[in-house]
Amino acid sequence: MGEMKEMKRLVVLLCTFVLAAPGFAQDKTKIDARLDAASDVLNQIMATPDKAIPDSILRQATCVGVVPGMLKGAFILGAEYGQGVVTCRTPRGWSGPVFIRMGGGSWGFQIGGQGTDLVLVAVNEKGFQDLLHSKFKIGADAAAAAGPVGRDAQASTNWKLQSELLTWSRSKGLFAGVDLSGVAVSQNHADTDLLYGAPETFENVLRGDVPVPPDARPYVRTVVKYFHEAQQ
Repeated sequence: MGEMKEMKRLVVLLCTFVLAAPGFAQDKTKIDARLDAASDVLNQIMATPDKAIPDSILRQATCVGVVPGMLKGAFILGAEYGQGVVTCRTPRGWSGPVFIRMGGGSWGFQIGGQGTDLVLVAVNEKGFQDLLHSKFKIGADAAAAAGPVGRDAQASTNWKLQSELLTWSRSKGLFAGVDLSGVAVSQNHADTDLLYGAPETFENVLRGDVPVPPDARPYVRTVVKYFHEAQQ
């Protein structure tokens, strides 16, 4: 009798796994596509020096967030919010990524819209700490400024003192600093846990205490390629 119950339990578990597997694979594919799209955004922006993120900011960056808008005509994000990926600098190199959502504010429907990419760079410890909060609002909980453009460009003299985040937008090939005041940033635990295969806190991941998953290594290498070189 006991063996029969155990057999039924195993059959139920197997059926549950089989039914859930397609959804899991689909969600994982979306996550991988988001990481690939974020890499593409950084590569394309940094490929044009006079329109890239300045070296002075690359050297100061504590964290980098990328919210890609579209990938190959099929990766269009929701109209109400954008899905992004964040990684931070640690004493051992750049951390594995975590996922965030952005929405609200005057940008509203434009965030994550077709052809619109966003880049956020935390430039001090406060900016790093902001990303550890479950939710914060740019301009209210986190001071932000539109980032300057051009590898040799200089940010205003007080940006280190008055800003935790510098923000940019790219739409139709144009890359420029943007005011994201009022935009809410929240942690996407579901996608982050799916990437790592188990629940992980944002703090542990962004402090470098969790190994970078294989699927995320190409994206992290892209960040290292640009932000590490600026340190030389």
